[in-house]
Formats: sequence, structure tokens, C-alpha cells
Amino acid sequence: MRLGRLVLGLVGALAAFPSFAQTPAFDPREWKGKHAGPSTQVLTLGSAHLGQLEKPPTPKMLAPLLDKLAAFKPDIITHEGISGEQCDVLERYKDRYPSMFDTYCWGTENVRKSTGLTVAEAMAASEKMLAAWPKSPTAADRRKLASLFLAANNRPSAQVQWLQLPPEERKLGDGIDEVLLKIITRAGAKPNETYDIGVALAARLGLNRVYAVDDHTADSIQGLAGPGFEPAIQKIWSAPDSPAMARYEAAEKKAAETGDMLSFYRMLNATATQRLFITGDFGAALKQQTPELYGRQYVAWYETRNLRMVANIREAFGNTPGARVLNIVGASHKAYYDAYLDMMHEVKLVDVLSVLK
Repeated sequence: MRLGRLVLGLVGALAAFPSFAQTPAFDPREWKGKHAGPSTQVLTLGSAHLGQLEKPPTPKMLAPLLDKLAAFKPDIITHEGISGEQCDVLERYKDRYPSMFDTYCWGTENVRKSTGLTVAEAMAASEKMLAAWPKSPTAADRRKLASLFLAANNRPSAQVQWLQLPPEERKLGDGIDEVLLKIITRAGAKPNETYDIGVALAARLGLNRVYAVDDHTADSIQGLAGPGFEPAIQKIWSAPDSPAMARYEAAEKKAAETGDMLSFYRMLNATATQRLFITGDFGAALKQQTPELYGRQYVAWYETRNLRMVANIREAFGNTPGARVLNIVGASHKAYYDAYLDMMHEVKLVDVLSVLK
């Protein structure tokens, strides 16, 4: 009884205590332009998932887009893929991340049989090889590094090396056997922005690799939300008369008819389109009224995921201050990318529409 009165008294005292909003002591943007050396220029391209388009684009349709991006001359290219390191985590912690490995990662058993290397061993070997990379690598060098990237579950970077080989050198040897050859040639694969934009551009510019920055460890938030979470979020997505979807579908149809993917990408990256994406999805979720506040849990998942993705981007250019960085990511991530990256002292955001002009 006395304990009950004590608890009630404490609750009452806390309720009576005034709360004050705190202004942060520091805004990272205060230090913009106050660093040694040039700013790091960061360009984020919001992309469609090419394999999901009604009419997947051909390399010819994407060529004007790649020409514009090549003129930016990125030193580092990131893509919306999961690293071999994180896939290793998702596989070992399947109870925490159910189905995540099977959904987003490639199995490595066959590759390990071919190379004799674990993902961790292959990552270490590839980094060591890159550290001593010659200015003029031989075909054998590229085949060996490609095999290490495959063993590290970094297929896009393996493809970057493979595409820089003369056609007659894309053959067995130096770690590439029949199993790895089948993987690296991607026969019959659907169009994919990581490969058809990111990898193609990296190979064209003579880069050694691309960087996977996606992160699905935040999916644990969805897993813990409960059975009512998915229906609640589906209700948001199925809202009628979505301005964002109307704009997207009209532009996709036009691109399919004309083959003009450059105009399609200009639409995706326009500020007005980005605002529609955010407002219709995450803005609506924040306001959704359910007892469990599922919409806010959904936004928590997306914010966490984007924060971790941007942290991976920051790591990717951490040792190259002043670099030119191109991020290729699903269009609904772009606004979050730009907002978070703009908080960083040395980053100068590059206007994507100026590049695609």
C-alpha cells in the first residue's frame, strides 16, 4: 500500500515537472567549408529498380544516362546492395533476421568449394591485392581479383574487373573455374541498376570496384512489430489517387514508348517528385492512427536503414577526402540520403538535375 502511494506520488511529481525542448549545442553544417582541402562532392541518383519495369531498358536506352554520369567522373560508386560482410552476419543470425539472407544474399557454398576461401578470408585477400594494385594490371591480375571478389560475395565488383578484360581474356584461369565463370557472366540475368548503371560506369571509368552500402539489419524492427504491421502499411501503400504513383506510372509508360530513359530519370530525381514520394509514403505513415502506431514503427525502420546506408557511404569515401562520389539507390531513398549527407562537414551535395541536363 505504501509502495503504491509512493509510485503514484512519483508519477504525479514527474507530470508536474515542466519539460523543455533542447537546442543542440552543435550543428555539423556550421563547419561546412571550414576544412582543409577541397570538399567531397556527392551525387545521389535516385533510380527505378530496372528489373521491375514493364519494359526493362536495353543498354542502348541507358547509354545517354551513362554518358551524363560519366561526365561527372566519380572516383567512388556506391550501390543499393548488401556487402558480403553483412550477408555473413545475416546468415549467422537467422533467428534475428529471418529470411533476410535468402532474400537479399547469394549463397557462397559453391564459390567456397572453388576458391577454398571463406567470405572473411576472401575480403582480406582482395583488400591486400587492391593495396598493391599495379597501374597496368594484367589480365591474370583482373581474373584473380575477380575470383576473390566472388568469394567475398561481392559479385558487382567482380563484374567491374571482368568487364575491363578484353573479350578474349574473359576465360578460365587464375582462380576462375566453370562455377565462377557461370556466375560472373550473368547469363540471362534481368536488368539491374547496380550492374547496368553502376558496374557499367565503373568499368568504363577504370575503377577497381563498387561499394555495397545497403543495410537490412534494421529489418528487425519490422520483425518485432507484430502481425498487424504489414496490413497497416499495405493500407498506406494502397491509398487511391496517389500523385506520386500517377506521375511515376505516366513517366514509365512514356519511357517504354519512346526509349527515353534520361527523361525518366530526370523525373525521378526532380525535387517535386521526391517530395511526392516522401509525403505519400512516410509522411502518411507518421500520421497513421493505429493503437500500435505501426506507421511510426515503419518510419523508424526506414530512418534506421537510411542512416546505416549513409554511414556506409561515409565510410566508403572516408580515406579519400575531396573525392567525387556517385550513389545509385532506389528513388525513395534519395531524399533521405541528401538530408543526412548534407549534415556532414566536408560534403558538398551535387545537383543531380544539373548533371542530367
